[in-house]
Amino acid sequence: MPKVESIEQLYKRAPQANPLKLEQDNAGKGHFNVFTRDVCSFLSPYSRRDYYKISYIIGKGTLYYADKHIYIDKPALLFSNPRVPYAWEAENEDQKGWFCLFNDYFLNHDEKVGHLQNSPLFQLNKRPIFFLNELQQEQVNYMFLSMSNEIQGSYEHRYDLIRSYLHVLLHEGMKMQEPDDFKVNNNASGRITQLFMELLERQFPIDSPHIRLELNTAKIFAEHLCVHTNHLNRSVKNETNKTTTEIIQDRIATEAKALLQHTSWSISEIAYSLGFESQAYFTNFFKKHIESSPSEYRRSI
Repeated sequence: MPKVESIEQLYKRAPQANPLKLEQDNAGKGHFNVFTRDVCSFLSPYSRRDYYKISYIIGKGTLYYADKHIYIDKPALLFSNPRVPYAWEAENEDQKGWFCLFNDYFLNHDEKVGHLQNSPLFQLNKRPIFFLNELQQEQVNYMFLSMSNEIQGSYEHRYDLIRSYLHVLLHEGMKMQEPDDFKVNNNASGRITQLFMELLERQFPIDSPHIRLELNTAKIFAEHLCVHTNHLNRSVKNETNKTTTEIIQDRIATEAKALLQHTSWSISEIAYSLGFESQAYFTNFFKKHIESSPSEYRRSI
């Protein structure tokens, strides 16, 4: 099943990723590291991480994230976040580029940077990878090289400077997003919808068959948000053009596919973890949304 890998576990698995022997709180508050992809493993295991990572990928391979995968054959920028499990399978050993990783404490040290964690760059249903043109490659490479030079230097405020470079790098990614991804929710309907989406996402991914999904109906979400169910439904419909139930079920179906693909849990265990009363209910739900049974879907993978 997809486990959660900590920064400490990463360095134990791949000590070459921490040549400077950085401590967990090397940035004073939080952790930051940057290193080249020359140390990239041929196969990175499918798991969640408890840190953010931005990867400048030069090399061919397949990225698996959530229930999706994408083949990468040209320079790309990848934004990975703790909520989405992912894996990397390199096609060959010719892997270049950069990694930088950081945790919540480092990201939230500065308000200007901290709000970006809620951007579409780190949202589950948004594509987390962008292919770069030549100008973008130059800009991204410069940011990573600058952060690398600073982290190896002795400047007293080097991590503040690194945050500034990180800030720019995140904005470069934001600029690559589609304009429709950036909707500012200034009205009550938008705020309620945003709270609903955040509460929904907070439950995923599910890491154990013994953890049961509790928030799975519009009524339960409305109770947690202290609003009437009809008010929640109207707000969500106005903002997304989908019903609350549709969004909840789509998210559960996405998680079901990921669990079938990347865990060895039985179908009954998956059904239980997703909040279904029985395997039969789960099978009917899956057939309705995916148009195949859970066992057929797993076999096809």
